[in-house]
Amino acid sequence: MKQIQWYPGHMAKAMRMMGENLNLCDGIVLVLDARCPASSYNRKISDMVGEKSVMYVLNKADMAVSDPLADAMKAAGKQALALNATDPRAARPLTQALETLVRERLEKNREKGTVRPMRFMVAGVPNTGKSTLINLLAGGKKTVTGDKAGVTRAKQWVKCGAFELLDTPGAMPPSCENQTLAARLAFVGGINDDILALDEIALALLGELAVKAPQGLKDRYGVEGGTPLAMLEGVCEKRGFLLRGGEFDYERGERAVLDDFRKGRLGKVTLDSVEDLKEAGLI
Repeated sequence: MKQIQWYPGHMAKAMRMMGENLNLCDGIVLVLDARCPASSYNRKISDMVGEKSVMYVLNKADMAVSDPLADAMKAAGKQALALNATDPRAARPLTQALETLVRERLEKNREKGTVRPMRFMVAGVPNTGKSTLINLLAGGKKTVTGDKAGVTRAKQWVKCGAFELLDTPGAMPPSCENQTLAARLAFVGGINDDILALDEIALALLGELAVKAPQGLKDRYGVEGGTPLAMLEGVCEKRGFLLRGGEFDYERGERAVLDDFRKGRLGKVTLDSVEDLKEAGLI
């Protein structure tokens, strides 16, 4: 597979901006994708925040297999919460978790007679749902969201009840050292499709799904086993993606597989493992 590497100039600028605004924040909300929290983790952000309190939010949990990875992170002493930021019911447990995270700071402020909102920086790699999470707490659409990596390009402070949240642009690490994890981040839309070899990405995704979500492939496409290319041809046949002369329209098939996976149409899937969390430094 072609080496995956994506670190445009605006991401370096985003990292600098985060560093410059850390002192304004009482804690950090680090948003991960629940389907692949290790793959969607930028360790450079954690290294940068130092001793600040961090809440790890595993978003899009409705598309993952329960929350065993969140449980593993909690067992390792991390403050972790799995949720679906598009579900209004997630606002209360998230608010409670953030209040717990900064309870000590709140008590110190009260003792000093200081009354001000607690401030959190919301950070993570692209397309994990940072802006959607802020809109959840704000009770309405306060920030721009989208399903394409790199929608947020500038910082935005948003008042959310007792909190003020700083929405930050998605920031990738400067290098993708583990290409397996980089591919999974590409699967979920965390890397701009324009720089990817989509044929390779789609085939790699089919290979993983054949092991981790075979029922989803069967239910959606009638595909059972075989090589990734054979499965892709099965997708094309099922969906009628054919060119003149009856040849398979591989590109339409590839895009359909990626789109179906990203929108949860292939069932609940967790790509990463506890071992991946260990390798990434999350436990």
